[in-house]
Amino acid sequence: MKLFYTYLLAFLLPVCCLAQETVIIKRKLVGGVKEHISVLKTDNNIKQGLYQAILGNKNALASGNYTNNVKTGIWNFYDTANRLIQRFNYTTNTLLYEAPEDSTTNCSYVVDHDIKDSDRTTKPVIIGGRYFGYIPYLMLFRLPNDMRDINTEVVVPTIELLISPGGRLADYVVHFQAKDYDRKVSFNIDLLSDENKKFIPATINGEPISCRIFIRCFLNNSGELDLY
Repeated sequence: MKLFYTYLLAFLLPVCCLAQETVIIKRKLVGGVKEHISVLKTDNNIKQGLYQAILGNKNALASGNYTNNVKTGIWNFYDTANRLIQRFNYTTNTLLYEAPEDSTTNCSYVVDHDIKDSDRTTKPVIIGGRYFGYIPYLMLFRLPNDMRDINTEVVVPTIELLISPGGRLADYVVHFQAKDYDRKVSFNIDLLSDENKKFIPATINGEPISCRIFIRCFLNNSGELDLY
């Protein structure tokens, strides 16, 4: 009987460790986006369980799970209309789905190569989809003090990202353009985490190449950069 209880304890102990109590923390991420994060009740710095990024009151932009502060399993990413635009498996590091872009997209891609009609090309892909994946860049943005009085209804901001053939962010600038107005502001990409500088690179005929991503966006009333 004593041996039985020893085996029973050995079986239950890992289960009890895995079933640690969690609580949900809610906080603003950027603009109208809030995070709902499951963390350990004993240590709020450790993410454990369901994570969601919510736009407004109900639209999810991201949904997935953390295990001891590490993204695991399948995560789903959505656009502002709550349509699935990307599915990624963090456990296997595999892109499972990327929604195609049509003429309504806010993104455009430019490469310094001559492309023939017969070439097979792929665009660079940011993990997190074309909204949630770019939120770290919105958070890094700061409107220069001498542009505080800018007319946000006239001036059009465009993010420009340079992605290397190795799938690394190499440069980040924002262009501000209007009639008789053209200004470019650079930002320090070293302030981004390593994860937020990783892309799946663009390719031509299977060979990775550098590519520039241009993202049309806007300035909100708080002077923050936001995506459509």
